[in-house]
Amino acid sequence: MCTRFLWSSSGTPGSGNVLVGRSMDWFEDTRTILAVRPRGATRQSAPGDPGSFEWTSEFGSVVALMYGEIAVDGLNEAGLQVSGLYLAESDYGERDTSRPALALAYAIQSLLDRFADVASAVQWLTESNVQIIPLDIGGKPGTGHIALADRTGDSAIVEFIDGKTSVHHGSAYTVMANSPAYSEQLELERQYAGLGGDEPLPGGTDSPDRFARAAFYSARLPNTDDEREAAAYVFSVIRNASAPFGTADPVRPNVSTTRWRTVADLTASRFFFESTSSPNVVWVKLDRFDLAAGPELRFDPQATMAISGMVNGEFAAA
Repeated sequence: MCTRFLWSSSGTPGSGNVLVGRSMDWFEDTRTILAVRPRGATRQSAPGDPGSFEWTSEFGSVVALMYGEIAVDGLNEAGLQVSGLYLAESDYGERDTSRPALALAYAIQSLLDRFADVASAVQWLTESNVQIIPLDIGGKPGTGHIALADRTGDSAIVEFIDGKTSVHHGSAYTVMANSPAYSEQLELERQYAGLGGDEPLPGGTDSPDRFARAAFYSARLPNTDDEREAAAYVFSVIRNASAPFGTADPVRPNVSTTRWRTVADLTASRFFFESTSSPNVVWVKLDRFDLAAGPELRFDPQATMAISGMVNGEFAAA
């Protein structure tokens, strides 16, 4: 389920426009909607758990809500982008109620609400001793890992293995897919031609194949100072790392049809959404919303094919 990569349009981390492309692969329609969430909202990290804590959002954000409820991808007004991807190997450990609890369903939103950059988010994830509380998503285990990026080109891949938090932090960690664990993915990548090895670049839909293609093609994107071109380049790579209809594995949710793709321009505060069941692309210009405390705004990008382009005006109070 899913592929993600980070790219800076002028060739070095943080230069030009910094963009993240991600695909969402799942075994069924995710009924995903977009939500613009203003500052000042108070949320609970794990309702009903003794380790639940409360926060008030410091940053407004736009998020993709899987099943209309679970934030799995988003961008905040400070330029922090966060994605949640499937990882079958995730093991959050037996619940230790002495540790603060963060339900996986709220993890992406919590980071977008509270942090302006990757470094501060990673510091909290590692120093707080927070424990992720898993959930079922569409009747499948909702085990995942988290990717973060910011306008400087900084990046982090955060996994939870054997009850411990594992972090790969730095601008070199630009690509992420699913299984196996990230350190093993990096080793697998090196076997392919153009990435350190001799094997031909794979064309399949398994996670290592998608990881390799995203790494290979994103490293070969031409530099550009044009925002439109930069977004188009990122779409071209994430489409190449997607899974066509008919390729889903009913046993493995991480080998599924691509349902939608997003491209987030962290520099320009622009968030694109493309459904694979509609021919149109829509986008949000986050810095044109009034993100002061107020009602959440929502828009269903798959409700009609008649709307494309910037859709700020199509959002309505939830």
